[in-house]
Amino acid sequence: MPESPGSHPECGCTASGAVGSTRDGTFRSDANRYGLDYATEAGLLPEPPVRIIDIHAHIHGRAAAGVWARAADLFGIERVYTMSQLAGAEAVREALGDRVRFIAFPDWANEDRESVHRGGYLDAIGEYRERFDARIVKFWSGPTLIDYAGGDPADVVEFDSAWRVRQAELATELGMMFMVHIADPDTWFAAKYTDTKRYRAKRDHYASFERMLERFGQPWIAAHMGGWPEDLDFLDGLLDRHGNLYLDTSATKWVVRALGQHATARVVRFFERWRGRLLFGSDIVTMDAHLSAGSGDSISTKSEQASTEAEAFDLYASRYWALRTMLETDTVCESPVVDPDLHTSDPARYDAKAAPVLRGLSLSREVLVELYRTTAESVVEAFAASR
Repeated sequence: MPESPGSHPECGCTASGAVGSTRDGTFRSDANRYGLDYATEAGLLPEPPVRIIDIHAHIHGRAAAGVWARAADLFGIERVYTMSQLAGAEAVREALGDRVRFIAFPDWANEDRESVHRGGYLDAIGEYRERFDARIVKFWSGPTLIDYAGGDPADVVEFDSAWRVRQAELATELGMMFMVHIADPDTWFAAKYTDTKRYRAKRDHYASFERMLERFGQPWIAAHMGGWPEDLDFLDGLLDRHGNLYLDTSATKWVVRALGQHATARVVRFFERWRGRLLFGSDIVTMDAHLSAGSGDSISTKSEQASTEAEAFDLYASRYWALRTMLETDTVCESPVVDPDLHTSDPARYDAKAAPVLRGLSLSREVLVELYRTTAESVVEAFAASR
């Protein structure tokens, strides 16, 4: 019988943590499986030891940015680094003011796919730097780049391809550092990337990335726990070999699921060992299409995740609730956020609305201070100030 919401034997939130009387047991949305009042839940969490810098988000839309700001205020988020489309970045800056910083990233709305990850990105990098003082360049290198790159993808798929090198050289000239999406979840390699001749094995994606780490010495942030939170031993080796590499905690569903599969003590040791090399990130995606039904959106199918302001608030707040609950408390419960990867990878066990177990890590104050703020200040913001 497939597992459904609430069926996990460890559900019920055995903890001194945040989940309590504010749940109503109602399945409200994929971002709120058991009816949490996220505004109240924010107040039940411990006071964060510092105001938090979210190093990885995608803020689109003036109105949606305001909804995000309400959730961010409740969960202690002071500043955000965002990948906002060039056409809408000015509206985001007007909505958020000094609390927002921008990351250069490819123009996914551009129909000229052949240009997006090649010469067009050179132009975009320069514009982000000039107009928005962006100091981070994002390289996206998921396996499906081979499907989206247009033309002959051979000239961009390897991370140290000629186009990537040209883009990295331009960023270096402009005083910028790097963020990278490398690989994808293990569940995707098991269910989506079964054609290994086309998409390669997961480990094969890292060799050219490591060559770029050696070639360009400025800081690199590998998003989504380096693309491999399922294998902490591999991440240990990657961080050991490259002193200019940092990881962020973004992609909340993926990170909660993957870290929950490890023994808690092992995850805690990882965070303690790599203090100063880990940054807090959420991967929240906001858009004005979340605020009304049937409006459509050019950015992605993520516009279907919410259709009212209340749903949009739950969508954004759920990511901060899940991450902070995992990092700060000893809560053990099913995540309130539906994780479709469970059903996709094992439909015999999980139904379409299942979620993984969230295992609280109760990280020390010292680790949280560095994760939440001081690493971003001493690495990202100090790098920007020095250029």
